Amino acid sequence: MLDTLGRPAKLRYLSGSYHVVQPGAFVTCAVTAKRIALPALRYWSHELQEAYADAAAANRRYREMKAKGLL
Repeated sequence: MLDTLGRPAKLRYLSGSYHVVQPGAFVTCAVTAKRIALPALRYWSHELQEAYADAAAANRRYREMKAKGLL
């Protein structure tokens, strides 16, 4: 079995869930650049295909994209 502890995962974000495309231990927050362990991943955008470290980061990105007319 491959060691996935230090590798980033590649995910396809769905509405309410996600699909692991490439196994790994974490994803990176699109706003803060913090690593998010997969078991701790709670916030993402299926429209933007991005992960967020917390609700504040998700809200920040939503407001930015809404202001640009992208959402």
